[in-house]
Amino acid sequence: MTIHFGTDGWRAVISDTFTFGNLRMLTQAIADAVASEDWTKADNGDAHPDPRKVVVGYDTRFLSDRYAGEVARVLVANGFSVHLAQADAPTPAISFAVKNLNAAAGVMITASHNAPRYNGVKLKAAYGGSALPEQCHRVEVYLNDNEEQARGPNLMDFDLARQQGLIQKFNPLPAYLDHLRTLIDCDLIADNPQRFVVDSMHGSGRGVIKSFLQGTGCEITEVRGEMNPGFGSIHPEPIAKYLGALSGAIGTGMGDFGVATDGDGDRIGAMDGHGNFVDPHKIMALALRYLVEKRGWSGAVVRTVSTTRMIDRLCQRYGLTLYETPVGFNHIADYMMTQDVLLGGEESGGISFKGHLPEGDGPLMGLLLVEIIAAAHQSLHALVDELLAEVGPAFYERSDLRLSRPVAKAEMTRHLSENAPAEIGGQKVLEVSNRDGVKYILADDSWLLIRPSGTEPVLRVYAEGRSQEMVKNLLGFGEKVAASAT
Repeated sequence: MTIHFGTDGWRAVISDTFTFGNLRMLTQAIADAVASEDWTKADNGDAHPDPRKVVVGYDTRFLSDRYAGEVARVLVANGFSVHLAQADAPTPAISFAVKNLNAAAGVMITASHNAPRYNGVKLKAAYGGSALPEQCHRVEVYLNDNEEQARGPNLMDFDLARQQGLIQKFNPLPAYLDHLRTLIDCDLIADNPQRFVVDSMHGSGRGVIKSFLQGTGCEITEVRGEMNPGFGSIHPEPIAKYLGALSGAIGTGMGDFGVATDGDGDRIGAMDGHGNFVDPHKIMALALRYLVEKRGWSGAVVRTVSTTRMIDRLCQRYGLTLYETPVGFNHIADYMMTQDVLLGGEESGGISFKGHLPEGDGPLMGLLLVEIIAAAHQSLHALVDELLAEVGPAFYERSDLRLSRPVAKAEMTRHLSENAPAEIGGQKVLEVSNRDGVKYILADDSWLLIRPSGTEPVLRVYAEGRSQEMVKNLLGFGEKVAASAT
């Protein structure tokens, strides 16, 4: 069994590689890694967690609750006490529980936004964010060693572990929601209550935003909030092509705008009252503008290589330091744990801000968007138009090319860098970046990025242009050269 942690954990097809047997073996390796001295040495947080306590949570996917139970069985058999979520919960709620309960680690059963046939494991460190690369590597080392030694997982009967108090079921949401109340101005929202739609996409973010805003006067309609492990036969990813239900709800008058969270609640997307998708680039830019201009906050800003350069233009306006990272929130988390970071986010919808965990949080950013709209006394559509007038225009699209075989990232990067074009769409290529894949940055601040996904057999082509025509040119060029490099 070959298991590698990608940009955020391990994912595989249910009943193919993601089996109970493989999960038990992986959990044994996690138990070995967390028990090692190197685990806490790698975690550079200030906390001093209980080295024998682990939090386990799960999403709404097929068998996720059963998988979580198996993880708990292995952990207690290795001398750990386990706090097991009593029901599906969003990843950020489980991450917060790790820190709040002073645990050494957390295990979240989820495949996030992947297709319904997938499930997976996200590993959390004591500070409440994704485990560090060296911690994930240590798990992989133990997994390989255990296989070579034909060492199977330790197991304890689930009911016996419950009777002995080694597995304690708990509700992670109350403490998580209390924490969010320190970050969101509920009084401001109550002064101008909003009427909107929440699309939970059948994921574990269901009910969270609606519960949080109880008593504020907001009129909230939730769609796709019921349990459906098949996610209605779509990817539970809050991007335009999967938000037909949200568009339909807004179109029939159920709300003035909409917010959407992904399969495990760590990503955000939105839609204005005209049915236009408001992507994470715009949400992040709106959040940055609001936090600086209305709350008066400051600090560094961190964005991934695939995120809009509207952020760069705002940082230049406000005199803020900007950092660019490879794709994956773990890279943003590195800055959030060591520096004064105001806002960090990525193209896929994982965004967080000062005072919160170093982790993307869909419900939190959905609530901040509600606060932004309430404070502005403007529609989301008007706010986006205002933003684009100030730091735009900026048009964005992403194309995912399904691969029949894995691509050698280093070789692809070298080929595309050595054969960089002089211009694309009539604009000169001023810079070629190899921070993560290959990124061509053009004279008018448009850009094209080509990189393999860290979680799926997919080659991603990202483009941001100053016009729709430029985006079309960039994507067309990117798809052509990407195909030639695979």
